[in-house]
Amino acid sequence: MSSDNPQELDFEKLKGFVKHVFDYLSGAVVSGMIYLGDRLSLYTALRDAGMATSEELAQQTGLNERWVREWLRGQAAARLIEYRGDGRFALSVEGRFVLAEENSPAFAAGGFHSLPQQFAVLEQLPEAFKTGIGLPYDAFGPEGAVGIERFLAPWFRTFLVPVALPALAGVVAKLTAGAKVADVGCGGGLALLEMARAYPQSHFHGYDISKHALERARANAAQAAVFNVSFHDAGGDTLPADGSFDLITSFDCIHDMTHPEEVIRAIRRALKSDGTWLIADINAKPTFEENLERNPMVAMMYGFSVLSCMSSALSAPGGAGLGTLGFSEQVAREMTKAAGFTRFKRHDFDNPVNAYYEVRP
Repeated sequence: MSSDNPQELDFEKLKGFVKHVFDYLSGAVVSGMIYLGDRLSLYTALRDAGMATSEELAQQTGLNERWVREWLRGQAAARLIEYRGDGRFALSVEGRFVLAEENSPAFAAGGFHSLPQQFAVLEQLPEAFKTGIGLPYDAFGPEGAVGIERFLAPWFRTFLVPVALPALAGVVAKLTAGAKVADVGCGGGLALLEMARAYPQSHFHGYDISKHALERARANAAQAAVFNVSFHDAGGDTLPADGSFDLITSFDCIHDMTHPEEVIRAIRRALKSDGTWLIADINAKPTFEENLERNPMVAMMYGFSVLSCMSSALSAPGGAGLGTLGFSEQVAREMTKAAGFTRFKRHDFDNPVNAYYEVRP
């Protein structure tokens, strides 16, 4: 069929493709409304109310009723909240856990926190496409650091200490007795704070190159009154090459790094001969074809890669540019082996997004 001749077009297929495109526009717009619901505490207010009209929800939140009414109707149309009739709206049990319960392992609204900042960089990306040089994570500003923190926080709070650490050979015993731990790419420090509270005899070091993230990390530690944690600007205060760490962690950051092979070698030098490195990274398949066939979120992940992950990984000349789906298990095995690690074990911690690797010298 020639696309140059309108008479040869299958108009049913054309209408279907137009709908397909507008479905993505709809998703973008609804994502913006999720951001507003989280930002304005509308989800938590609706959770607390049990069921409410727009007037009641506006009074509870101190917002304008007409705006609240339009937001509620849109959310009901998107089937994110329930319409109960007579102008009353409610969150389902599932909706509460996903949109309103910050400590729920299923909480997802935090992932929309930095949506305005992520979309704002679209104005800068045409230049990146021309030059090949991307944007560092600090291009998203302070809210970008908060967004990453809130996106990863549910797993840190519910799985890291009770599930993941006990699965690592000998690690809990070392932490209980007193160990030296580093989190490379620590972000807002929430993973370190969870471990530091659980194991007060150990000392924890967070390393990051994001000044916004480190500012958040220090503020979070002060607020939590946790004092066995130190934070370091990895731009100048790098991991010591003295083999002194018992445990090193890296959560969802290796694929974002400009020179991951250098970081992996630094981790090997910093780790004791009987130490452990826990890697969490995106559960990517080895090839594009496998990701296309087996990953239902693949389009979103490639989009996030262009907006942030690959962009960060290409933010310096000669950057590796792995991107969101670039650090598959095969790549992880090859890169850790090249750095001198000899043992590699994959763990299943029931997370559809991430893969977890226990790597040892």
